[in-house]
Amino acid sequence: MSQSRVAVVTGAARGIGAATAARLAADGLAVAVLDLEEAAAKGTADAIVAAGGRAVAVGADVADAEAAQAAVDRLASELGAPTVLVNNAGITRDNLLFRMTEADWDAVMGVHLRGSFLMSRAAQKHMVDAGWGRIVNLSSTSALGKRGQANYAAAKAGLQGFTKSLAFELGRFGITVNCIAPGFVVSDMTRATAERLSVPWDDYLAQRISEIPVGRAGEPADIAHAVSCFVDERSGFVSGQVLYVSGGPRT
Repeated sequence: MSQSRVAVVTGAARGIGAATAARLAADGLAVAVLDLEEAAAKGTADAIVAAGGRAVAVGADVADAEAAQAAVDRLASELGAPTVLVNNAGITRDNLLFRMTEADWDAVMGVHLRGSFLMSRAAQKHMVDAGWGRIVNLSSTSALGKRGQANYAAAKAGLQGFTKSLAFELGRFGITVNCIAPGFVVSDMTRATAERLSVPWDDYLAQRISEIPVGRAGEPADIAHAVSCFVDERSGFVSGQVLYVSGGPRT
């Protein structure tokens, strides 16, 4: 990968985002580690720098148009024009429909859909100018529907449509747009789900693994590897695709 490439990974303070940022840095890209609080992102950025890579921590609310644009402008001046964007930032506000509030709905849509739209809109100019770009959006197997996740499932399904639409629009500029839909991945988010359900983590983990054909849970590095494949220079003829990384056929 060219040393001149600059990537932005949102929601990169921990979990899948942090693993993705580290993987892209190992691939030779400079990485903007973006999260809601810059202090939270600093640990990921510092680890990349300590390993010999180039990274900066950036704090921004991706659902805020001015903040998203300012973040892209800042990293363009500090690292260089971004030509890789990984829209990973996400939150959950799970509840059954009759208990779900408008705030729960709007918050999830804001981060996942609005945030991906705003970051893509801000970054695409740099990609068009370069005649080359990669956008990777993080969906989920929950896009297929899941009890208690009407907001999250709708947002993640929406990202798949968003991906395919951008692939049509941006392809002629040398920009590919793809989507990864992780299955069960060990993370702070899945641990929080077990806690919300009042199920001991070990029991919850065992139950989820029992449903996965390959017989193990996903790790953030599994998703980071898939992102790396889409970002690779040699993947220029792959666009508009949704890749389920779930240890089986959409588990």
